[in-house]
Amino acid sequence: MNVSQAEFQNMKEEIVKDLISRLMEERGLTMQEAFDKVYNSRLFEKLNDPKTGLYFQSSGYVYSYLQDEMNNK
Repeated sequence: MNVSQAEFQNMKEEIVKDLISRLMEERGLTMQEAFDKVYNSRLFEKLNDPKTGLYFQSSGYVYSYLQDEMNNK
C-alpha cells in the first residue's frame, strides 16, 4: 500500500507519541528520558524507513520491539 509522505509522517508521529507515553507510564521515565530513548533507538531508525512497514503496525506491537531493545542493552 502506498501512502503519501505526509501520511507516513503522521502515522510515524502517532506511534512515537504512543511510545513516549508508554515509557513514561510503564517505566516511570521523564518526558525527556522517554524522548531520548525513542529517538536514539535502533527501532526509530527502522520506523523512519517506510520500507519496513512498521508505521502500519499498532503502537503496542512497535513498543514490544522497543522493550526488547531496551532490555538487551
